[in-house]
Amino acid sequence: MNPTVWLTLGGAILCEVVGTSLLQASNQFTRLWPTLGMAACYLAAFYLLSLTLRAMPVGIAYAIWSGLGVVLISVIGLVVFKQRLDWPAILGLVMIVGGVIVINLFSKTAAH
Repeated sequence: MNPTVWLTLGGAILCEVVGTSLLQASNQFTRLWPTLGMAACYLAAFYLLSLTLRAMPVGIAYAIWSGLGVVLISVIGLVVFKQRLDWPAILGLVMIVGGVIVINLFSKTAAH
């Protein structure tokens, strides 16, 4: 698959993670700049995801997007927002990463 597809999907993931971080920082939409940043990031994330769907099946793209997004936002929650993870949460995140790896290494569906 074209490396541009992976870069576009990576950009979608990063925009979604930044948008979710800004959602937390918006304090339930009471702070203007984080709220506007969140909206811009989510729009960019969905636009980039839509570009990815030109070359990748929606189920695979969404599995990678959401899986890596969950892991990244969990790390940001831990480091930036001081939100602690217990062992079952950590195990679940490891399983999500494992699923993304299995899809990318072994599924022939990832490339059309």
